[in-house]
Amino acid sequence: MGLLNSSNATERIIQESVPGKQVTIAHVIASPTPDIYERLGIDDKGAIGILTLSPYETAIIAADVEIGFLDRFTGSVVITGDVQGVETALKDVTEKLCDTLGFTTAVITRT
Repeated sequence: MGLLNSSNATERIIQESVPGKQVTIAHVIASPTPDIYERLGIDDKGAIGILTLSPYETAIIAADVEIGFLDRFTGSVVITGDVQGVETALKDVTEKLCDTLGFTTAVITRT
């Protein structure tokens, strides 16, 4: 019998999408550092709003605002603009998804 050598163990991360209608993250970055824009490949317009949604196709519905980035395959939406505009957009999107489509929504946070 051989022993399992823990130094050769491989870590694996499994990511699953659970069926449901959810806004899992709604966050405003009020004063992002300049390198964030470069890494995201978007123009510096002030604040950044981040949404993650499930089902992923909801990103298309939520993107009825000025978007910086949209990925319908992961349910990610990045909204850009001034702080008040981004906060209002996140509020409007989460309220509309909750009230009209019956989504469970996350509290909008801000840094």
